[in-house]
Amino acid sequence: MAEKIVIIGGSAAGPKVASKARRLDQEAEITIIQKGKYLSMASCGYPYYVGGVFDNRNMLISTPTGVQRDPTFFSKVKDIKAIVNTEAKSIDRSAKMVVAENLETGEQIKIPYDKLVITTGATAFVPDLPGIDLEGITTLQSMEDAEYLKQIVLDKKIKKAVIVGGGLIGIESCEALELAGFEVTVVEMLDQVLPFLDWEMAKLVENYMISKNMQIRTSTAVTGFTGEKGKLKGVKLDDGSLLDCDLAVIAIGVRPNAKLAGEAGLEIGQKGGITVNRFMQTSDQSIYAAGDCVEVTNLVTHNKQHFPMGDLANLQGRVAAQNVVLGNIVDFEGVVGTGICKIADYTAGSTGLSEKMARAEGYTNILTAIHAAPDKPGFMGGKPIIIKIIADKTNCKFLGMQAVGLGDVAKRVAMAAVALQGRFSIPQMVNLDLPYAPPFSPAIDNFIAAIHVMENKCRNMMTGISCREVKSKIDAGEDFLLLDVRGPGEYEQMRLGVGEELIPLGSLRNSLDKLPKDKDKEIIVYCKISLRGYEASCFLTAQGYTNIKVMEGGLLAWPFKREK
Repeated sequence: MAEKIVIIGGSAAGPKVASKARRLDQEAEITIIQKGKYLSMASCGYPYYVGGVFDNRNMLISTPTGVQRDPTFFSKVKDIKAIVNTEAKSIDRSAKMVVAENLETGEQIKIPYDKLVITTGATAFVPDLPGIDLEGITTLQSMEDAEYLKQIVLDKKIKKAVIVGGGLIGIESCEALELAGFEVTVVEMLDQVLPFLDWEMAKLVENYMISKNMQIRTSTAVTGFTGEKGKLKGVKLDDGSLLDCDLAVIAIGVRPNAKLAGEAGLEIGQKGGITVNRFMQTSDQSIYAAGDCVEVTNLVTHNKQHFPMGDLANLQGRVAAQNVVLGNIVDFEGVVGTGICKIADYTAGSTGLSEKMARAEGYTNILTAIHAAPDKPGFMGGKPIIIKIIADKTNCKFLGMQAVGLGDVAKRVAMAAVALQGRFSIPQMVNLDLPYAPPFSPAIDNFIAAIHVMENKCRNMMTGISCREVKSKIDAGEDFLLLDVRGPGEYEQMRLGVGEELIPLGSLRNSLDKLPKDKDKEIIVYCKISLRGYEASCFLTAQGYTNIKVMEGGLLAWPFKREK
């Protein structure tokens, strides 16, 4: 008798489960139950549809060859029954039955299963604030949300928008609306946008956004919304101010949609997601789960977390399908926490732990390293990337990496993600054999160069200091020499203007009389990217100076205001 495989949820993981299961078993009776009217939506593409990168909505629900992934497609091409506009109401585990309701007719449907896969996704979190029900307030979680925002863009009646939340979805929504010609303000309760970055890296992103006429309000909470005749007119902030706008996008995170699973008595984790083992199997051996509704293991911390990402939903769906059909033969080991987003020509990405996360996880001997450089040689039009590496100094364990800039950030984050998942230590990465040619990277790739900085610090061959620490020293009025070793022309073109002294590297050997007589005095050296700063530190250390530090990343990584 053919195996009955039922899948609840038809966004990313669900159709992946169904399609992979069909490839493995041509006889199984496979059914997808989808609450909405769309199937297999490319939800990560919503901001780019809204922003006008493409205007054909069907591209979000079509195959690469342009065939729409609707119930007819699943039936004819894959022999999969896809029931849309139908909500699964309950799961009778003893009878192995799903009870569903057709949302158009109200008809109750009972669907038996041998194996059940729950892929109910996540739900956008919407705060209970005064005025939250006003017209003009939306999320960007569903196809309907995307269509709503796209129509607003096309109507061209609204010019000002507020994004509530500065995480991935918020920043992507900001870019989408800015592309569409809106005046956009991002309001974030934390002291930075993109909380997966450390503050000094996020500040570089903010600076770029501001340069592109996007407004940022950090350390600011939304307290409510004002309106006229049921329509949004403004966003109230906790400092008493009011932002005029006719559109607000709520982007303060999502919650795993695990209610149905919980009501069926399945185990729910501390983060609110369905608990699954490495086979994507729930506490019921006949029921599996995948996608944004589950909790996964973080391979760096070994703790459970909710990490909703479209690529992971597909990967988990593939694993679940294999185990449903073939028995528990394939593992989904976990995640390292990789994410990336685009802001106009700028990119921000990370993998593993940030410094802030590492400290929260109890790491006490943390070492960080910042490296800045073009992503390819200057003669190939290289663009800058700033990379931050986080490691445990105790054993040189690689904990995480983040990168921002105009260059190819994605490739470097991908390298770091593979290294994390492979459990490489810092010494194991210093000589990685990567593809090199001038159109693609420097001779020593940016990521490897950043690892070299970290290795130097791990072996006490260099003492570094971050731009943020330097700024704190300046603000505190500490007595130290801040030494710029660039050329005069570079200094004239761009400089900090905080009391630094200029001695070009080429002149340093003949300028020792200009340096402090006290060789224990703190000297912080830097250049545009601090490569010359490092060379200067090596020379000065050889001359007997005992307290030399390199400002990591140099001017390129400086997130504060400059004189020029």
